[in-house]
Amino acid sequence: MFDVLVYLYENYWRPDACPDHEQLSRKLSAVGFETDEIQEALNWLDGLTATTDTAPAGLPGKDSMRIYQPRELELLGEESIGFISFLESAGVLPPPLREMVIDRATAIGSGPLELDDLKIIILMVFWSLGEEPDALILDELFVAPEDRLIH
Repeated sequence: MFDVLVYLYENYWRPDACPDHEQLSRKLSAVGFETDEIQEALNWLDGLTATTDTAPAGLPGKDSMRIYQPRELELLGEESIGFISFLESAGVLPPPLREMVIDRATAIGSGPLELDDLKIIILMVFWSLGEEPDALILDELFVAPEDRLIH
């Protein structure tokens, strides 16, 4: 599923540039993705769309504190929760976006979530809103720590 999401991120600069599900399924299949993987990604994207459509209403404000439920702790894992906290403390992931990320990460249903998969989820949340994180955050999301150049 994550390969499909990365493909969409790289090939459609925003969600409304994507064709409808039927046409998108055919395109993804033609590129070589498996039907099950495509369907799983499209279902996940439907959940993202539903979350995005309700984003401002009912989500915590900027001064909220997040207490993770035991199921969330299990599904996300320490490393992913630490990364979410890092982005939040850096001012990159405000509480409403944090909640969208947690919702979509826990929708995967198995844990603990790999950090690379969480990074894809974070990119897709920004993508769904038509936003692009700044260059430093993109670097954090895309470049492996051992490949970074120290200036």
